[in-house]
Amino acid sequence: MNRITRRGFIQRSFSAGIGLTAIGILPRFPELPEADMRFGLVTYQWGRDWDLPTLISNCEKTGYLGVELRTEHAHKVEANLTPLQRAEVKKRFADSPVECLGYGANFEYHSPDPAVLRNNIDQTKEYIKLCHDIGATGIKVKPNDLPAGVPKEKTLEQIGVSLNKVGKFARDYGQLVRVEVHGNHTQELPNMKAIFDHVNEPNVKMCWNCNDQDLLPPGLEGNFNMVKHWFGDTVHVRELNVGDYPYQELFKLFKGINYKGWILLEARTEPADRIAAMKEQLEVFRQMTN
Repeated sequence: MNRITRRGFIQRSFSAGIGLTAIGILPRFPELPEADMRFGLVTYQWGRDWDLPTLISNCEKTGYLGVELRTEHAHKVEANLTPLQRAEVKKRFADSPVECLGYGANFEYHSPDPAVLRNNIDQTKEYIKLCHDIGATGIKVKPNDLPAGVPKEKTLEQIGVSLNKVGKFARDYGQLVRVEVHGNHTQELPNMKAIFDHVNEPNVKMCWNCNDQDLLPPGLEGNFNMVKHWFGDTVHVRELNVGDYPYQELFKLFKGINYKGWILLEARTEPADRIAAMKEQLEVFRQMTN
């Protein structure tokens, strides 16, 4: 036990089929799904007003063993934390089966104003340091627009070059840069491909985001195949039983590439009982992936 982390022991024990609850190490959490894909939470809506101990506890209760922390939420994991506070956040996760996957930032790289662009890059670097210090594995960023009056190709190249800059910095901290498929026009998969055609840092990865634009020609499978070799370890989904997004087909495509990362729920509704709703979504996920 003293040669591996507690989380490492837990993960090995799950994979070996050891019943940790039977030997008293952990309380009884819901079992992990049989599929290699794992289910976790983006704190976007359902975790926005939970402080960090409550967030971790609620994830434990519901079987969400991975979480992406969003900025400006009640858990208050931000770059202004002192070294001691960062160490405390890291310890909270280390003492829990819940893994801190990283930070969901709003940094963007499309602005034609050099000062604005530089500030976004500099702030990204500060939050990469935060992710490292709290024991996370990466930061989520996003393209957000194609400014009017600027050639599209120029903006897409600028975003890709900026991602290389933050990716190179993140590599020294052992962090991934997860680029959410997001933004006005930039969430269209041909434009995401054009951005990543300029990316050469191997730790800069794409986070599929389940947008309606995924279904534009050439369709879900065609768009998926267009960018699949850039996928990282996180995917964002909305409520799996709300709306008409073809999640069952999407999970089949991910199974087809032997995806072993996290499917993260970025819920948008306002259920009366979020704990019950989280459990329901996990069950729907299991049914869709088993």
